[in-house]
Amino acid sequence: MKVLILAGGLGTRISEETADKPKPMVTLGGKPILWHLMNIYAKQGLNEFVVATGYRGNVISDWVSRLESDWKISTIDTGLETQTGGRIKLCMDLFPGERVLATYGDGLGNVNLTKLIQFHENHGRSATLTAVRPPARFGYLNTKDGQVIHFGEKNQSDAGWINGGFFVLEAHVASYIHNLNEPFETGALPRLTEHEQLMAYEHFGFWQPMDTLREKNDLEKLATKTIPPWLEIL
Repeated sequence: MKVLILAGGLGTRISEETADKPKPMVTLGGKPILWHLMNIYAKQGLNEFVVATGYRGNVISDWVSRLESDWKISTIDTGLETQTGGRIKLCMDLFPGERVLATYGDGLGNVNLTKLIQFHENHGRSATLTAVRPPARFGYLNTKDGQVIHFGEKNQSDAGWINGGFFVLEAHVASYIHNLNEPFETGALPRLTEHEQLMAYEHFGFWQPMDTLREKNDLEKLATKTIPPWLEIL
């Protein structure tokens, strides 16, 4: 199965790092987050990647051409203005009839891909996304009559579920994407939901996006571990 990685966005929320490179090329422990993401899949036997590029896509293409690995990686220039839905559709149209995996190029998680695919096959619907708990970003407090009675870090379990990527998509999901300027999250996913064709695999382990410099620094520290948490597969 091919793994589609969305790597074409501008990365404006972490502009300190993305003036000269796309966000998936921001390094953690000396390697791009894109490499760490691919490693999650490769460690579980999936090593054929299609990277949908856009903003400064040449940086990714150049890196791929120099990378020494047994991974099979191709890059597809999906355009600067193309939205996530359009990027997925352009990639899927190149491989008609194939089920694919897909994810964002800026989030890491120790998702058990075997269990994810098994869950997808068991329910028999068109698409599966991985539901995750959002990471705590702010101090959590309880108050009574204006007085703070508890203050501390908010736990992930205190929050609801959000879309964490790590999709499994049947070939016909491409038909749910109506144009290249359509975000996958506001176009195809609601349509799939309306047709009762979208399921959520609940992931209780590690998951962390890299939307801000603070999150980048947190992931940088974790990348120095012998086994980073995103490779501790449950």
